[in-house]
Amino acid sequence: MTQDVKITGVNNTEKAENNSNEECAKFTHVNTSENEGIQSLASVSESVLPSVKKSEKVNGHSNRQDSDDSAIQSDDDLVSDENIQSVAQVIAGANKQISLTKPDDPNSLNLKRDNGQELIVIQENLFSIKINAPGVDIFDVQVSPQEMVQELHQLLMDREDTCHRTCFSLKFNGITLDNFSELKNVENLKEGSEIKVVEENYSVREARLHVRHVRELLHSTDYIDAYNGTDCSSLSYVNVITDGDVSAEVSNSATSSGNSTPDSPTANGTTDMSVIKSMSNGDNIAKRKKHARSLEQLIESVDCTPPDYVMPSAKDRLLSPMHPASKEPKPQQCLKMLTMSIWNPPPGNRKLRGDLLYLYTVTAEQKRFHITASARGFYVNQSDMEVFNPKPAAGTHMTHSLIDLLGQISPHFKRTFVALNKRRFSRHPFERIATPFQVHSWSAPAFDHMVDHVRAEDLFSSRLLLEEHIPGQQTRDWNEELAATRELPRSTLPERLLRERAMFKVHSDFVTAASRGAMMVIDGNVMAINPGDPPNMRMFIWNNIFFSLGFDVRDHYKDFGGNYAAFYAPGSDLVGVKAYNMLDIPGLHTLGTAIIDYRGYRVTAQSIIPGILEREQEQSVVYGSIDFGKTAQSNEKYAELLSKTTKQLHIFPHEIKSGEDEKSVELFSSLECKGIIGNDQRHYILDLLKTYPADVNFLPMEKETLPTECIQLGFPKQHRHKLPTLRPELVEAFVDHLYVRFMRHCAAQIVSLKTKSALDKPRIEATKTNDEKETNIPTNSEQLTQWQQEAVRSACVLVGSYSSTEFDIRFNPDVFSPGVKHECSSEEIEKQKQLIKDAARFLITHQIPTFIKDCLEHSAMPVDGASLTDVLHERGIGVRYLGKILQLITETPALNHIYRIGVAEIVLRSVKHIIRPYLQQVNQSSISSAVSHFLNCFLSSFPSPKPILPEEELISNKKKKKARKNRVQIGTSSAGTPWHFLTPESLWNQIQNEALEYYDFAFDLESVDDFIEKYSIQKMSLMRRFSIIIGIQLLVRDYNLDSKHKPSFCDEDILNLYPVIKHSSPRASDGYQFYQSAQAKVQQGYLKEGFELFSEALNLFNNVYGAIHWEIAACYRHIARLNYMMGEHSDATANQQKAVILSERVLGIDHFTTITDFVSLALYCFAQCKISASLKLLYRARYLLLGVHGCDHPEIALLDSNIGLVLHGVQEYDLSLRFLDEALKINMKYHGSKSLKAAISHHLVARAYSCKGEFRQALQHEKETYKLYRAQLGDEHEKTKESGECLRHLTQQAVTLQRTMNEIYKNGSSATIPPLQITPPSMHSVLDLMNVINGIIFIPLR
Repeated sequence: MTQDVKITGVNNTEKAENNSNEECAKFTHVNTSENEGIQSLASVSESVLPSVKKSEKVNGHSNRQDSDDSAIQSDDDLVSDENIQSVAQVIAGANKQISLTKPDDPNSLNLKRDNGQELIVIQENLFSIKINAPGVDIFDVQVSPQEMVQELHQLLMDREDTCHRTCFSLKFNGITLDNFSELKNVENLKEGSEIKVVEENYSVREARLHVRHVRELLHSTDYIDAYNGTDCSSLSYVNVITDGDVSAEVSNSATSSGNSTPDSPTANGTTDMSVIKSMSNGDNIAKRKKHARSLEQLIESVDCTPPDYVMPSAKDRLLSPMHPASKEPKPQQCLKMLTMSIWNPPPGNRKLRGDLLYLYTVTAEQKRFHITASARGFYVNQSDMEVFNPKPAAGTHMTHSLIDLLGQISPHFKRTFVALNKRRFSRHPFERIATPFQVHSWSAPAFDHMVDHVRAEDLFSSRLLLEEHIPGQQTRDWNEELAATRELPRSTLPERLLRERAMFKVHSDFVTAASRGAMMVIDGNVMAINPGDPPNMRMFIWNNIFFSLGFDVRDHYKDFGGNYAAFYAPGSDLVGVKAYNMLDIPGLHTLGTAIIDYRGYRVTAQSIIPGILEREQEQSVVYGSIDFGKTAQSNEKYAELLSKTTKQLHIFPHEIKSGEDEKSVELFSSLECKGIIGNDQRHYILDLLKTYPADVNFLPMEKETLPTECIQLGFPKQHRHKLPTLRPELVEAFVDHLYVRFMRHCAAQIVSLKTKSALDKPRIEATKTNDEKETNIPTNSEQLTQWQQEAVRSACVLVGSYSSTEFDIRFNPDVFSPGVKHECSSEEIEKQKQLIKDAARFLITHQIPTFIKDCLEHSAMPVDGASLTDVLHERGIGVRYLGKILQLITETPALNHIYRIGVAEIVLRSVKHIIRPYLQQVNQSSISSAVSHFLNCFLSSFPSPKPILPEEELISNKKKKKARKNRVQIGTSSAGTPWHFLTPESLWNQIQNEALEYYDFAFDLESVDDFIEKYSIQKMSLMRRFSIIIGIQLLVRDYNLDSKHKPSFCDEDILNLYPVIKHSSPRASDGYQFYQSAQAKVQQGYLKEGFELFSEALNLFNNVYGAIHWEIAACYRHIARLNYMMGEHSDATANQQKAVILSERVLGIDHFTTITDFVSLALYCFAQCKISASLKLLYRARYLLLGVHGCDHPEIALLDSNIGLVLHGVQEYDLSLRFLDEALKINMKYHGSKSLKAAISHHLVARAYSCKGEFRQALQHEKETYKLYRAQLGDEHEKTKESGECLRHLTQQAVTLQRTMNEIYKNGSSATIPPLQITPPSMHSVLDLMNVINGIIFIPLR
């Protein structure tokens, strides 16, 4: 988890930096103290060793982003000078839409680089134009010069008042605008110019697109497409949960810090994209407005009662609240039916009259109409279901829009469509825009299957994806598009933005097409190109994409693990593709690649090299080897291209002996890498699975001995295949480690040489003659240079550098490949092998202990298997090491949550290995039965589940029982038998064997109940994670997984199987550089400068990705935090709301990042006194986290503390104490009873008890707080003094109360009772405490 700008976490390591006269808010860091020695050596490297430079890092990260800053992760610490220079050197004449602010402009942001260069942040010149559309008043739209006319076209199709139009052109000064030209190229277009919308004639294509658009409008407010996982729709519930309270207005008297000041930086302009502004329609968004009210009325009106399922005492984990229903009334159905007419296509004589197609509709009034789509528009004809009469019906009118016609023939449609449209535009724009990649939900509620002509047409037509939108072709040449976009110019910022936008769009479309094609392949809807081969060996081509299955075809991987190696190889190949794509070497191309896991099969989708299908492989490959090193060949051009990649990828150029004549061949990549020159004369590389060195810990070899540390942990371990490689993150971490050793050795050598020279100087001077003293006296600079060179040479030998004059670590990827003969000496081979062995030892001795240390210090906080995997991968640790890690932390109580997550992940991954062959033997008609039966065997407490076979559905119950009895009698439970013979005992036996064999983790359990009881893992978490990794969509209902009387799952519970996709997404390089620079500025305390850079990064990301992307969510998250820290609470809430919506839509509604975003939004809402919204968000976050992991996790303590504080603030002390007590218990368990976390929790509990008047309990807890602060921070610390003062106040209150009670006992009811001084908590004090527990401290810098 990245640690630079973090809200959630402990805050006991941050110190104030007294370097400013202004008050500045800084985020606390979680255990981010750097090694000061390393920092000092880094400075030495510039002053002492200017020639020694660290190689550029290029390793990639997974698409799945889980940590607080996981949407954008980096290995680079600083923005590269080259990219910053290229941004700053944009000339206004070449890029009119982006201008450079003047250095003396007070609104500009000037950053000084270390080398003295000045970076001037770019700004966007937005301007307003007028739109004159038929039927509506002229309105203004704010646009950017870099926008295309096509984007303006799309903008009008999204507006509330013009959304029903699709077939129109835009004219300016009587000239029709080209859809693919940029607005800056439109002559005389300026501020206030008027563009006219002109209706155009329809074609068949345009008519079809118009009908499709009408369908999208009619379904725009439901979640049908999101549940089905189609059209890049996904779910977002934040506005449903809060019921509009996030957008509610509160009076100024109720807010502790109001809106942003006029001179404060806000997100207006740079953070809100023009397309989103236009979609918002200004005042047209119908947001719920709340009346201003005082704080007291606000508190009284809040319903603070949490749902039973989020209470600390709740044991049941319910699934039904996962998808909350909107409180708004369900909209009425506009139409009963809209579909294609049975009279299609129009006959020849009607085509000549302009008929394009015919539609059939049934209105809500039960009236049936046949509609003609003609070139001029739509009208009702006289046809019915029996007679074709295309003449216009009496009284009908021609309308250019189908919506207008439907409104004429159906008053109900006209009324309900207006309401539907208003409801559609009352939703946040981010909820309506399609995501770049499809996000599937693992659960969905039951919904009615309605008539949908578009869905039916897509199924039975030859339409491939979106090719009908592409002029001049019906199928897309993916390889040409992917290669051509990479060849676009990139010398200036506008060129790079255009290039990266095109690359991202093509890649997104390719992944969508590959996913659809892979599902069709597995479902049997695509014919193989080799139908005569066995099913496992078949290959397919669909939509110009090549599909292959994850099986060992023609024994290609026979010596490397067979089918296991064939299944693993595509993943390693994708890692290599990502590495070479990030280098982006001009002239070197990779294949478009996506890996799709669906129904137990692994499908690799690749773009097709031109001409590859016309030649044999031997004729195609001009570089590399096709027979695992027996023969190899090289190519001059490939040598030139690949030599540019070796330093960044740390690849050792090496020579091998090829063929019987042992001809020497020089390679600049792994032997497996193949170079093919396509018919388009482009140079392609493929089979990049060995780009990174082998993981020798899982590669036993004869005559090879691993380091002692590895042997002590039981390595090398026999693995299922011989293709395991080190992760790119580990390679980079190991190189960093060697660089530190290199620098330290250099520094030590220079100091040693200086000392030796100082000692030898008097002796040498005494032996010299006068003439010698006058000549050959080396200067200090010459001597220093000589020492540097000697130190560098010595350090290079020490670390095994490829070069003897600079630090350059490279690995030979083929040094452990069997059968490969190298040209170099045996001593050199041993050095290359030892370097890889040292990397394997580094993983064992450094990275795994570092991971454990980070977990102990809570800087790494995984909550489920996905976040645990990401945390491991960030440190270069493969999941195959998880069993060893669990053995190391078994006896560590503070890591019980990590142990539970690890055990569950091992079990789930073992189950994933088992279910793959299980699903492969199931036919199409039995999939739901097979999956539900597997879930019953895996998760249900019912001891003997029996599946219902499809062939038994039509027979009587008596015959069903007889058939099941016969199955039991003849069936066995061994592997390889039909799927319906699986039993819970046999499944858990397979799980134990798989966990032991693959992960070296042993447990002896016979059922899921034994497993749950021993490891305290909840079934809900297992069900969720299992569904996600396999791609199963379950029906939303509250499953009784503990029932011993009936199975928990049935066929109807399995709604769908969806594909799990891996791919390498392009990155917006310039936006990424600005993002890194913004992080650095915030770390230094320059919040306003960091805010401006984040805004610029957001602008650049939007130019490349569009409005919806996980990196855009990260920008909004940071901007919201900075808004909050600068006192702009309303802006913080608005931007964090966008971050939450984006996280829900691109990561998932129950993703851990989404949960943390909910907590941040709750904090910002509370700061605005939106208490109801804050509580709803916190309850939602707790519910989701309980489902993801359970109640025994440190993050639950943070959530409970927040909930307890908010309830405390609204004087719900009993409820508050229930959550605060739970937080105290968890903090003491995981942080220790003497930690500062425990001290804060004791203080919060003491406050709650004191407000209830129970001073004895309050004193006990505050004494613990004082004791801990005094021991940890000392008597003079501010926190200790505050606690002491609180303790004295509570003591006085307790004494007063006791005296009062004694007086009552002594004098009876006539005693005079002085009132107790119990002051209700102020919102300001509660907010201060919430800031502290969430890791935000406002530090005055003097």
